Amino acid sequence: MISRVADHCVWFGRYVERAESTARLLATTHNLALDADLEPHQCWRPVIVVAGEEERWRERLAAEGHDDADGWGDGERIERMLTWDEDCGVSIKSSVRGARWNARSIREVVSLEAWETTNELHLWLASDAAHAEWAAHRYEFYRRVRSQTQLCLGLLRSTMLHDEPLDFIWLGVLLERVSQTARILDVNHHAFTSLPRRHEVVETALWLSLLRSLSGFEPFMKRQQGRVSPDAVARFLIGEGKFPRSIAYCVHSAHERLAAIRPPDRHDLPGGQTLERLRILDEWVRARDGERDDDVHELLTHVVDETHAICDSLGRELLGDAG
Repeated sequence: MISRVADHCVWFGRYVERAESTARLLATTHNLALDADLEPHQCWRPVIVVAGEEERWRERLAAEGHDDADGWGDGERIERMLTWDEDCGVSIKSSVRGARWNARSIREVVSLEAWETTNELHLWLASDAAHAEWAAHRYEFYRRVRSQTQLCLGLLRSTMLHDEPLDFIWLGVLLERVSQTARILDVNHHAFTSLPRRHEVVETALWLSLLRSLSGFEPFMKRQQGRVSPDAVARFLIGEGKFPRSIAYCVHSAHERLAAIRPPDRHDLPGGQTLERLRILDEWVRARDGERDDDVHELLTHVVDETHAICDSLGRELLGDAG
């Protein structure tokens, strides 16, 4: 496979996963802001930080003359930006547009069903009906985005040959998922543990909202039999090897995908440094299963930094930085 096609495959996977993750995070936070005993900025500031838009949001508030404290709690504006702003690279609309552009560039590789699902979502987001649904039925809007992106991911695995193109697409999905899980857990774990002591019911609701933002509520409850604590939530999202959004599962699966593309014993092929870096990260994460609460931030920061370095290395070695 030529590097240009591989690059489009990786970015198609990353953008589909990013759109799904953003929709899930916004839906969960919207409900949290309505139900939890929290100040608005305590709900919405972590969303901006997770999205990597903290500096740009601060600049926007300053340019418009808004009070900093009030601006960080303006959930409606934050939701609008992370849904519709085409200049924001992590917004739902930008992510779906990026997924469609990459899929269109490799129509000979992506299955018809996956392409149609991506294209239909892109066209729907450009319609008046989508804007009306976002304004009147916010939860249904986010549910539709999640359903369509999840349908696309399912179609990819059920309608494509399980060979190199799908390996590259799923490698992109997994690397994006590692980054999203680590960032969401890190920011919210820090925010929630820094809050003043609250009623046990409220604290439990906060941790369950974090699990829901990563689609981990039901799997966690089955593993923990209903016992919710910061340490248990963090350990589950970091080290649960059977949960497909945990850091351990995604890093290990990403290493397996890249090893299928570039076998470890094929020293004549490019990608050796990226594969080795993924192997080391995989072993490092598994060795730290069960870290204490005060080690969580350090662990997650390392995961985020290494994932970004691996993506950069992958671009240089295998993708030619074409995307």
